[in-house]
Amino acid sequence: MAILPVARPPLALPGFENIKRTWNRTFEAYAARLNPGEYYVTKNDEGIYTTLGSCISACIRDRVSGIGGMNHFMLPASTGEGGWKDAGLSSSTRYGNFAMEHLINEILKNGGSRQNLEVKLFGGGRIIANMTDVGTRNIAFARDYIRIEGLKVTSEDVGDVFPRMVVYFPATGKVRVKRLRSLHNNTIVEQEKTYLNKIEKEPVSGDIELF
Repeated sequence: MAILPVARPPLALPGFENIKRTWNRTFEAYAARLNPGEYYVTKNDEGIYTTLGSCISACIRDRVSGIGGMNHFMLPASTGEGGWKDAGLSSSTRYGNFAMEHLINEILKNGGSRQNLEVKLFGGGRIIANMTDVGTRNIAFARDYIRIEGLKVTSEDVGDVFPRMVVYFPATGKVRVKRLRSLHNNTIVEQEKTYLNKIEKEPVSGDIELF
């Protein structure tokens, strides 16, 4: 028997009220949908999902309390021949840093403990023509960031040539990954090109909210 939805989704944490959440019959739970550049943290038993091409999503939670969340980000393309590592404190590393720091800090602010954090990484597919290194650079950045922060990736599904739909349940740590057919690629490619264009043009400074 299908589980009927409750009257309304559970109360969102402050700052996340604008993230769209709907009842999902497949998951039999409310789920927050992330677009590129967004992130979401929850204390509730609800899902978070997104569709990834070259972008990366880090799924991070406190494995003891169940507080956790997901982000969806991409490094700008203009990092030079050496990739993001040669960019220093340029917008490339800063966008990635913001995506990771915002997610981790919100989890800690809402009761999570750093020593209990577990990390799962997804995305970084090679789906944008003439930009075959974008996904690879995103994967390298995410892995290096986690290592430098002293955290550990417990599982990942990254790289290759296909986009993915990822559904994450922070309360349990369960993840569902669906590798999508090329039929869906055009929509995802256009979405990511629009996102890349936006972050290439948008200035990055300490007083600008990127998400």
